[in-house]
Amino acid sequence: MNSVANRAGYCGLDFGTSNSTVGITAGNGFALCRLEGESVTLPSAVFFDYEAHKVRFGRDGITHYIEGSEGRLLRSLKSVLGSALIDEATLIQRKRVALRDIIGMFLRHLKGLVEHQLQRAVDSVVLGRPVRFVDHDDEADRRAENELLGIAKAQGFRHVETQFEPVAAALAYEQELEREELSLIVDLGGGTSDFVIARLSPERAHHADRSQDILARTGVHIGGTDFDRRLSIAQVMPHLGYHTLVGEKRLPMPRHLYHDLATWHLIPSVYTPSNLSYLRQVLPTAEEPQLIERLIEVLFDRKGHHIASEVEAAKIALSDRRRVDLKIPLRAPVETPVTANDLDNAVHEDALRIVHAIDVCLQGADLKGGDIQSVFLTGGSTAIAEVRRLILQRVPNARPVEGDMFGSVGLGLAIDAERRFGGFRT
Repeated sequence: MNSVANRAGYCGLDFGTSNSTVGITAGNGFALCRLEGESVTLPSAVFFDYEAHKVRFGRDGITHYIEGSEGRLLRSLKSVLGSALIDEATLIQRKRVALRDIIGMFLRHLKGLVEHQLQRAVDSVVLGRPVRFVDHDDEADRRAENELLGIAKAQGFRHVETQFEPVAAALAYEQELEREELSLIVDLGGGTSDFVIARLSPERAHHADRSQDILARTGVHIGGTDFDRRLSIAQVMPHLGYHTLVGEKRLPMPRHLYHDLATWHLIPSVYTPSNLSYLRQVLPTAEEPQLIERLIEVLFDRKGHHIASEVEAAKIALSDRRRVDLKIPLRAPVETPVTANDLDNAVHEDALRIVHAIDVCLQGADLKGGDIQSVFLTGGSTAIAEVRRLILQRVPNARPVEGDMFGSVGLGLAIDAERRFGGFRT
């Protein structure tokens, strides 16, 4: 890399809660970098493989973990930004590793992949960020952005800028336009849902400063992992004793055990000796002891991420199917039928909060829903029928436009990186 340091490159990096992408300049346009085989998306997962004594990333790490390799899997790492968890460390083979350092490992891996594809050093980057890392706490939100910037610089990015993820998606959508439109950009990510109302056109696309074209932006801390959690609580956790009565006073099982087990980045916190001890203690008094035995098995065998993966797969499948059989990976496997209506019911409350955030965005732009001419939909959760229905209902005159479900933000960040760094040389 040193031999071409004078031609150091730039990229746009979308570090997502569930998946990440990297956008690059390619010929006369923009493209997404290949990150895992031919795939341009990389699940935001880090697996410390104790058997192979190596760190694995993305699908490779998830697969090895689910297939039984001994180790530690971490997902949804972006969720710790802006929270007290960022300062905590997790135990990796008797060594405590800070969570910010694990995020750094993941960003460094992405940096190495793009440098390999471009065959040059990359030291300038535009990082995507949600409109709100943290709802209703400006100081925590600023802290989260500063943490992300600091982590990126520690991995060798010398020039680091940020762009709101829905603004990046708007820049990507604008490349397709032949005339001006008043657009609502809807970006439903893994951890956050973000919205921008913008005036977009082929002419405006050439302007370096777009601040006057962004009429309003809002965000809410709801995303695909929240929908996973809702579906898991509704459809899986009852098979593991959720609501089961235990003890002499016939009290329901502690809710926090199930909510943590259904939340990607909290799953490892459930695997404690004290939780196992508690479950074995209440087992003889349980109303349905076989369900508590299943929960003990899940904790003892550390099956939480496997269950979460099955729930996520069922959610995705229900985007175009009316029913799936969700498999709970136990020694004696359990299958439970889940319908599209079950998914709609599970996410309805969060979908209403998303629509409320859109209403706030419209108010900020001094517009009504009927004024919007197009709605650009990106992010995997835009495929959920109930979420999509409520969004489109709010903007009745808007032409729905399907974006690249997982790549629009990364492409838009590459466009922004070209504008910021295209004529720059270190």
